[in-house]
Amino acid sequence: MKATILIIDDDIVDTKVMLKALKQSKISNEVICTGNGEEGIEVLRKHINDKSFVVLLDLNMPRMDGHEFLEAIRADDNLKSTIVFVVTTSNDDIDKWKAYQKNISGYILKENIAEDFIKKIIMLDYFLLAVELPPKIKPITKS
Repeated sequence: MKATILIIDDDIVDTKVMLKALKQSKISNEVICTGNGEEGIEVLRKHINDKSFVVLLDLNMPRMDGHEFLEAIRADDNLKSTIVFVVTTSNDDIDKWKAYQKNISGYILKENIAEDFIKKIIMLDYFLLAVELPPKIKPITKS
């Protein structure tokens, strides 16, 4: 199953740069963009039965930041296996540690996002081509 890329980032310029890099890299996966973690969770829950996702998650956002998003999805049996790459300006070791404690797949810095991000997106393309995602199955429900 081809994964949908979910970009969760409140910075419109950074989101446009990521979209441009995806297009330049010829990544043909469907892309959905949201501006905060709450909206991201809504998208994941809405499509739980029909899409697999790879999330590109910013940490510093309003309403629900990236750490809160990770906390929420890892506590949800239906969402806890979601693949998440943090894409952020934060080079803080504590942010990195907290994110990896929530089982992220990678931590990508936005430094020089307009110049270097295409190289980082190429890595994501290789990831998407290399991994096998399970078929969508009925979500786990708590009794």
